[in-house]
Amino acid sequence: MTSVASAALLGVGAAFLLTGTIALLRFPDVFTRLHALTKADNLGVGLIVAGLILRAESPATVGKLVAVWLLVLLASATGAYAIAARALREGRQWPR
Repeated sequence: MTSVASAALLGVGAAFLLTGTIALLRFPDVFTRLHALTKADNLGVGLIVAGLILRAESPATVGKLVAVWLLVLLASATGAYAIAARALREGRQWPR
């Protein structure tokens, strides 16, 4: 049962990552792209980490997976902020 739940979490997480990538390519401006990409990628990585935690063999491995997930969240937020700040400095406006 654990392997089925793990596989389901990994599959759904991969689907969210794919959806975020498609949104990056399809949305019209930098702000909507950032919003869609960061939301989908953060959820996708979280689901993948949850699926991997179910397969982890030791508490140390679980701790490492959680640390990686937290670092990805931090990097995603920092990168999105930097990109949005640059876009605003260049004079791009929020979509209406």
